[in-house]
Amino acid sequence: MTIRRRTIVHDGPGGPFEGVFAWDDADATPRPGVLVIPNVLGQKESDNLKAEALAALGYAAFACDLFGQGKRTQRGEGASRYMDDLNADRALLRERLRASLGALTAEPEVDAGAVAAIGFCFGGKCVLDMARAGLPIRGGVSFHGVYDRPDWPSVDPITLPLLICHGWDDPLGPPAAVVALADELTAARADWQLHAYGGAGHAFTDHAMPAGHAGFGYDAKADRRSWEAMSQFLQVAFKNNEIVAEVPAA
Repeated sequence: MTIRRRTIVHDGPGGPFEGVFAWDDADATPRPGVLVIPNVLGQKESDNLKAEALAALGYAAFACDLFGQGKRTQRGEGASRYMDDLNADRALLRERLRASLGALTAEPEVDAGAVAAIGFCFGGKCVLDMARAGLPIRGGVSFHGVYDRPDWPSVDPITLPLLICHGWDDPLGPPAAVVALADELTAARADWQLHAYGGAGHAFTDHAMPAGHAGFGYDAKADRRSWEAMSQFLQVAFKNNEIVAEVPAA
């Protein structure tokens, strides 16, 4: 197994956009693809490492860029400025997601008929918006996402399965917001499941955010459990493609 990376620059509304694609070059045949959608800070090395981890499971993965080439932020003042622009224009966000998905499926290592998406924080919201928009993916996984609905009408029914991995102490996803999401997905006849992790808050997968702020921070147990759940979920989503996912060690 040799995991490779390449940078992909692609067009899209307001582009260009620059992300990183990862795959195992020991296999020359197309395989299922996974779109990795970053958090509030935009495309970065931790997203590339997630793409590589997915490549080690047998997928081809694209850590995408929704903000635009060179548009990245750091924690602190102004960290959310590019995300805020897209939160204010969810239709633009939807079309950028469509363009990112197109960039993934254009890669020769990817089976364009077998793709899924995972996302973290803002990226988790994006996964839900992909489902709401009816974009052609086999399934979506939201890690500590944000659950507010867009201002455009969702498809009905939502046909792709969804896994929501949620830190129960997340102040950005209080119980009322979680119930509202469950009600929304149920009304849309979606195939959804919710994994809630007690004692975990927002950003529970983010090694760069140490615990210490109430309701925020990395949680090793929730991180491991949610990755295991994602691995099993993708294995089912791609069951016709004969992927056998390996669960990482604790």
